[in-house]
Amino acid sequence: MLRTSRLHLVLMCLVVQLLIPVNTIAAPKAKLWDKWSIHDAAASKTLDHGAWGDFLRKYVRPHSSGVNRVAYAKVGRSDQKKLNRYIEQLTQVPISQFNQDEQLAYWINLYNALTVKVVLDHYPVMSIRDIKSSFFSVGPWNKKLATVEGEELTLNDIEHRILRPIWKDPRIHYAVNCASIGCPNLQPVAFTGSTANMLLDKAAGEFVNHSRAVSIERGRLVVSSIYVWFQEDFGNSDKGVIEHLQRYANPELSDSLSNLRHIAADRYDWSLNGVSKPPVWDRRHNGGGDGGGNGSSGNGPGGGS
Repeated sequence: MLRTSRLHLVLMCLVVQLLIPVNTIAAPKAKLWDKWSIHDAAASKTLDHGAWGDFLRKYVRPHSSGVNRVAYAKVGRSDQKKLNRYIEQLTQVPISQFNQDEQLAYWINLYNALTVKVVLDHYPVMSIRDIKSSFFSVGPWNKKLATVEGEELTLNDIEHRILRPIWKDPRIHYAVNCASIGCPNLQPVAFTGSTANMLLDKAAGEFVNHSRAVSIERGRLVVSSIYVWFQEDFGNSDKGVIEHLQRYANPELSDSLSNLRHIAADRYDWSLNGVSKPPVWDRRHNGGGDGGGNGSSGNGPGGGS
């Protein structure tokens, strides 16, 4: 009897999940974890991200589509061990004793390295959303993946409780990579305290000027779902998003955006950003040739940008 009741409960939970439209799931809010705002503004010591840089140079492949791909299938056991060792070394760093430039690079690199590790640990997968942190979860974003200064951390903690609320910089969304075609590029170099600002600008320009971020279709503005899920980081309005896009858009796109006032639709491709599967920008992937309604990808915010 008890076993039957438990089975009924599980089935009911599954039915509820299926009945709730995924695009109604709220994106995580930026909510500061106070501990991680501690830093030493006078600190001059720097962190070595050479091992991560070596991994990126070897396995991140620029693609003619403009979407950087990761050669997950090519990563050998030796390089996977090096990646694990790099992550382990990062977790041993007393990061609160560093200045904020070093901290910014640290958290971005840790987030991206953990994401690549999660994919490799479960490879092959079609999408990072297929990797679950619990029975009812979608994606690994709520799984405790690292312990820093005695605190267990998830990917959501790093992005939404550390990076977003501390730096309050919308460019953060162009730096953290969720292993998906729709995500801003995983940069082929590691962030450092001295290069982070430059790389954030570079990443912003790459993404904004790509069709997976912005396209104008029959006079309608279709944007990446990032700008809808996290609109609070982009001026908290359609107007704010458009102004942000114009800041990084090339002259032609900026001119086109100046004639628009509202976002008509959004979309996102959660397909894995692996080398083996080329991106497809058509109605089958993106929810309709005209972009569909807001949240037309039907996938909702998973956690990472």
